[in-house]
Amino acid sequence: MKAQETDIPIRTDNMLTVVDARRFVLAGPGASKYWLVAGVALLATSLYVGVAAIGGESGLPLDDSWIHQTYARNLVQNGSWSYVNGVTSAGSTAPLWTLLLAIGYLFRLPSLLWAYFLGWLCLTWIGWSGMSLWADNWVKQEQFSWLVGAVLVLTWPLVWAAGSGMETLLFCGLAMQLMVSYGRQQVSGNWQSWILGILAGLLILTRPDGLPLTILVAGGIIIAAGSPRDRFFRMGAYLLAAVLPLIPYFLLNYISNNTLWPNTYYAKQSEYALLWDVPIVQRYAKLLYYVVGGPSVGLRGISGAHLLLLPGVLFSGWVSLRADWRSRRLLRFLPIMWAVGHVFLYAWRLPVTYQHGRYLMPVIPVFILYGFGGWIQLADWIKFRLKINQRRVYVLRTFAGLTFVALLLIFFILGLQAYGQDVAFINAEMVTTARWVQANTPEDALIAAHDIGAIGYFANRHILDLAGLISPEVIPLLADKEGMAAYVLNSEADYLVTAPGWSYKSLTSSDQTDLLFSVDYAWTESQGFNNMAVYKLGS
Repeated sequence: MKAQETDIPIRTDNMLTVVDARRFVLAGPGASKYWLVAGVALLATSLYVGVAAIGGESGLPLDDSWIHQTYARNLVQNGSWSYVNGVTSAGSTAPLWTLLLAIGYLFRLPSLLWAYFLGWLCLTWIGWSGMSLWADNWVKQEQFSWLVGAVLVLTWPLVWAAGSGMETLLFCGLAMQLMVSYGRQQVSGNWQSWILGILAGLLILTRPDGLPLTILVAGGIIIAAGSPRDRFFRMGAYLLAAVLPLIPYFLLNYISNNTLWPNTYYAKQSEYALLWDVPIVQRYAKLLYYVVGGPSVGLRGISGAHLLLLPGVLFSGWVSLRADWRSRRLLRFLPIMWAVGHVFLYAWRLPVTYQHGRYLMPVIPVFILYGFGGWIQLADWIKFRLKINQRRVYVLRTFAGLTFVALLLIFFILGLQAYGQDVAFINAEMVTTARWVQANTPEDALIAAHDIGAIGYFANRHILDLAGLISPEVIPLLADKEGMAAYVLNSEADYLVTAPGWSYKSLTSSDQTDLLFSVDYAWTESQGFNNMAVYKLGS
């Protein structure tokens, strides 16, 4: 194993901070690889967005994407953190992403184009930070950093997320940058904990599930070399800088809902609580296998080319753990530790893979990096142990590389088709229904609906949210169909809007409801779901 230990980071440059200026200067020697990765990311994102718009209209692949757009628009137009005008709401899980989207409305930019642009920036950021993490952890293979960056920005779930209008890639980019900055400060001994704290605070401000990585970095600071006094002040600076950007967010949530976290945090868990009946080990194994490229159901099939990297992930993880154990620090194993912990967090509280596993996507870059690095280490180890001929090793590596590239491109195309289908679905079901509601209901109508994104953005009506994101009072009823039906019928709601998979039969079969409108989108029915429909309540 000694041949592998030379790959442990050995950089000691005291000038390493959040961004190594020598790496990210976009002019001069070595800059071309960064422009290459940025260009590939732009091409990939443009293909997804452009092809999806051919033969239809531009759009977003998730109804939740329109929720962020609504918050951002209302913030600029009304100066309030609200989903419905004039009603302060704690329904945004990603306030930092909402603020970035609001910049587009502030400068009157096309909202979708701005969202796509931010997605491309975040995808490029992931490619660049992945290149840095690779160069730091696999110093001997630094020349391949451009290849790793290109693979990251061509991995279809990440490209899909770039065009989704969601915070997924912002969260991933911040997490990657935090790990890069932490690793470089750990190696150099030039601690600037306040920078790490700011990154950690922004990460949590993007999604609450950034807390585990924040805690891991804190643990690494505690056990790092230095006197107790130095470690105490490092930790103090780190925690203070992390908490400062969160104070307004926590205050808003507490004032709006008497909780520190947004309504979505509690609503999603209540909505899918039935999945907790499956043993935690089974839930965890399913999600972990899915995120490394396995199928969402069973063991047959594949959902991404990065499944081929799984042996490398295991080997590299073991080498990293041994290296950290021997050096008595948490450095190289931290990204893997966070990735598997992030998946466990969702297996514990929200074990779902719908929407292509978007909650799990942020850890994919870590598995790709460690998969590539591990395969190189594993190949060297096999060659060293088995004395395999150099020519055979070259042939095997070439064949494996070509196979991976072929699968990467095949899944890129399959992801392109999935993205187009998702956008068409949201436009045909959610957006069409929202526009009907806007044109055919009074402005002061109260709409009871499960998927509120497009309705909030296009119809701009008062909403009773049956998923609990902006109506926390319904959260206790999410698992009680009859209780929910009674609540809606006894409320002041004027209309009910059903959603695919949420037909609310207890309500629609009542003699107090009349069907007014239904979408006729054949694809939804072919998947075994009901089309969206609008009912008049209180008939």
